[in-house]
Amino acid sequence: MNDEKNEQQPVNPHTGQPWPADAAAPAVPAAPAAPGSVTGDAPSQQEMAIRAALETVIDPEINLSVIDLGLIRKVDVQPGVTKIDMMLTTPFCPYAPQMIEDVKQATQSVVSQPCEVEMLADPWSPELMPDPGLLGYSF
Repeated sequence: MNDEKNEQQPVNPHTGQPWPADAAAPAVPAAPAAPGSVTGDAPSQQEMAIRAALETVIDPEINLSVIDLGLIRKVDVQPGVTKIDMMLTTPFCPYAPQMIEDVKQATQSVVSQPCEVEMLADPWSPELMPDPGLLGYSF
């Protein structure tokens, strides 16, 4: 018996023969994730439901939703509280208090727990929108 290597050589699943030493065995595809499991940065069902509810929150000056404008930067559902990171199209938006309240109400309509909205100081630009063409002009 040969004690050098006890490793099994990869086998061609179609023929049952070992792969030639000079040919690389094909990579085995990873098993699909189990239904309902969270992988990587995939949004949870609660986050997707919250984002769908936030489609109803409209910026009154631009007449587009906070989702279409890309104003909602993060949705974090934690035990006991939902945290939303949001920005405004302009730093001194006169509708900010109403929009923040609307975001809280829309979020609480999906997840019945307190909602905290953190206003980000980052400047907004149309490049943050999923579809900047919704503004009606090109860049």
